[in-house]
Amino acid sequence: MKHDADILIVGGGLNGPALALALAGGGLRVTVVDARPAPARAEAGFDGRAYSLALASKRLLSVIGVWPQIADKVQPILEIKASDGHAGAGAAPFFLHFDHAEIEEGPMGFMAEDRHLYAAFLAAMEAVPNITLLSGETVTAQSIDASGASVTLASGPVLTARLLVGCDGRASGTAQRAGISRSGWGYGQTALVTAVTHALPHHGIAHQFFMPQGPLAILPLPGNRSSIVWSETDARAAQISALNDADYLNALRPRFGDFLGEIALAGTRFTYPLNLTLANSFVAPRLALVGDAAHGVHPIAGQGLNLGLRDVGALAQVVIEAARRGEDIGAVDVLERYQQWRRFDTTTLALGMDGVNRLFSNDNPLLRLGRDLGMGAVNALPGLRRRFIRTAAGLEGDLPRLLQGKQI
Repeated sequence: MKHDADILIVGGGLNGPALALALAGGGLRVTVVDARPAPARAEAGFDGRAYSLALASKRLLSVIGVWPQIADKVQPILEIKASDGHAGAGAAPFFLHFDHAEIEEGPMGFMAEDRHLYAAFLAAMEAVPNITLLSGETVTAQSIDASGASVTLASGPVLTARLLVGCDGRASGTAQRAGISRSGWGYGQTALVTAVTHALPHHGIAHQFFMPQGPLAILPLPGNRSSIVWSETDARAAQISALNDADYLNALRPRFGDFLGEIALAGTRFTYPLNLTLANSFVAPRLALVGDAAHGVHPIAGQGLNLGLRDVGALAQVVIEAARRGEDIGAVDVLERYQQWRRFDTTTLALGMDGVNRLFSNDNPLLRLGRDLGMGAVNALPGLRRRFIRTAAGLEGDLPRLLQGKQI
């Protein structure tokens, strides 16, 4: 049977284009269906949305041709400091301090704006002849048979491929149509996301303040700007979100503190309900799930996109190597290799972030003392601290070749 593509990717956020570029680099024909109009997103102005990219993710982006287009637009993360905090009291002395100088590879990670990342992905895909991008299109139905997978677009056409990949987020329609259920729970927390300018330089330091209601991350952007990911209880977040900009800033200031001088809003304000959601299977016949479609985690460590890019690297390697051996790339035994590679890692990290959030999002004095002592012990042991730094940089574990900076 002649297919429209070897692989059909539903979802054009960031993981979908990354996977398309990785697979196309192995000689496969790829079609990406993106529900959003691509040019509008690529040409958007600064809105404050940004991602933390681990050093290993930077290596993948370099291999697939995206990094050179954003290298001059990112902010290196040189240090990470974590501390307890209370609104109005500012942060306590940090109990955990990671410095990139303790590893040889360079910065632990980089902050990159959504608009720059997406524009770079779009330009890279346009330059690759075996990638077809269908923007502003949605999938209304899908079917699987022995010969391949097919999807029906809202505009009418039916597309076929040997393998269907869902990169369509936590509410993945691809997973739902395949009958893949999910496990998870809500946190009763909402993330308030924006960006601020500040009077003093951040020196490339990322801060994590653990407040009783939820963590506050202050993540450095180019210039005297920082991205804010501020977790509050659902009820309190709704109240804060309803405030005007001046009152919103007044609510943020006592939590942020004055260590960077006067602050002002610099981006659009967003809210995201926080939950843990894991697909009960990452694969099915002729189908695989990647990124949030497979696992949605708490943003407490900024690992969401990095986990997705690990999926990208693993699935691309499994599929390209299978194709070179003459195997059916949509066969269950091939896709099980991807699931075995990624499921344990993602589940372990997701549950670990869940535990950290529960441990730190409270004001129990005994828990506070125990966790501070435990983190202080990590900070005091150079070997253990170095291991944590390498983990934050994405350098630990069974890394796919792309995340090692190598071609497949």
